[in-house]
Amino acid sequence: MQTPLLSYYGDDLTGSTDVMEALSSQGVETALFLKIPEARLLERFAHCRAFGLAGTSRSQTPGWMMEHLPSAFVWLKSLGADIAHYKVCSTFDSSPTVGNIGKAIEIGREVFGKAPVPLVLGAPQIRRYTSFGNLFAAFRGETYRIDRHPVMSRHPVTPMDEADIRRHLSRQTSLKTGLVDIAQLASVEADAATDFAFAEGNDIVLLDVAGAESQAAVGRQLWRKRSSGGQFACGSSGLEYALVREWRRLGLLDETPPTFTTPGPVDRIVVVSGSVSPTTERQIRHAIQNGFVGIGVDPVALASPDSGAELKDAVARGLAVLEERRSVILHTAFGPSSDRGHAIGLEDGSRHRIGERLGQLLKELMSRTGLRRAVIAGGDTSSHALSQLSVDALTLRLPLPQSPGSPLCTAHSADPLIDGIEVALKGGQIGLDDYFSMIRDGRPAA
Repeated sequence: MQTPLLSYYGDDLTGSTDVMEALSSQGVETALFLKIPEARLLERFAHCRAFGLAGTSRSQTPGWMMEHLPSAFVWLKSLGADIAHYKVCSTFDSSPTVGNIGKAIEIGREVFGKAPVPLVLGAPQIRRYTSFGNLFAAFRGETYRIDRHPVMSRHPVTPMDEADIRRHLSRQTSLKTGLVDIAQLASVEADAATDFAFAEGNDIVLLDVAGAESQAAVGRQLWRKRSSGGQFACGSSGLEYALVREWRRLGLLDETPPTFTTPGPVDRIVVVSGSVSPTTERQIRHAIQNGFVGIGVDPVALASPDSGAELKDAVARGLAVLEERRSVILHTAFGPSSDRGHAIGLEDGSRHRIGERLGQLLKELMSRTGLRRAVIAGGDTSSHALSQLSVDALTLRLPLPQSPGSPLCTAHSADPLIDGIEVALKGGQIGLDDYFSMIRDGRPAA
């Protein structure tokens, strides 16, 4: 197996496929594993130049991280890639108790060494930007500082009430965070400014990305500052977008990105959604107006250890729709107004059970109908749901330029009922209103 350019751990599944899309769509063929692979499975993907491991740390506690992340990071390091990336959501939503990014960086430094950890969040491709250390994100055509974002400032679990990333991180770790800002990156002293930030006692160094020029500059600095034995880094898929620009400049990639054939339409698909986002609400509403049938599923009942009756009822209702040759969306919420998260515990695994039960529901519907295309909506939901489908790995089937970060994937499994299915994994804030119809039709929107 050739030495990969990059390895990564995604803190949820949709974020992991986001990285896979950013790399594979630009010619860095990538395999994403659902757990640390055995040697035989890894060998199947020996031709790949990047490898990912999808995790669930975005919705986990620091205690969980200390138990599970070290082995994941040791595996990443064993691959020998130049850069090992801890991938987080581009909105950086996290807290000291849930999805603690500072704790993850501390654990990464224990495995990879004490070199300063680059942090890259800006990704213009998905309309995320950092400027002088502050994070901005777009919503319905307008860009907001993250602490004023209509959705992320009100996230039901990890609301973003601080836009200054260094201040936000200081709540999660005592590690010192430095900054290379957009003005420094644009100056003739960019190398010196970067070297100073990496040498002045900082443990983490945030590099601003606010557009194409700063993204290219950050890619050059990331590759220039990589350390022998694997550079541990943190950030969104903006890190990959920046690196791809530098790899192409250096001739490590072909000048022309690969092309992907569209799989074409299917007559019906299954969608399961645990998202409470208004973006997903609009997508459900649009789909229902265009031939889908929406079925509400009680999240409190799914979260209960005794969820058999609710699951059985949802299967029966979903099968009835599919037998009519119509697509179905089974959702635990229809936007923020129907969010029942206050009735579901954070500490006893109840929220994770919702995703797991939705995964069981999806597997039952697909195995009983023979359907080969599906969607899972919700970042945390996707991680826990796909774990129920016996999927070993994912590869990119079709990038979606109109909805970057939510591609159609091919699933690889030892289970013949699952092997080869096409599945799209969509974060709550991702996608245009016609996303579900676009997946059903098997082609990017015109």
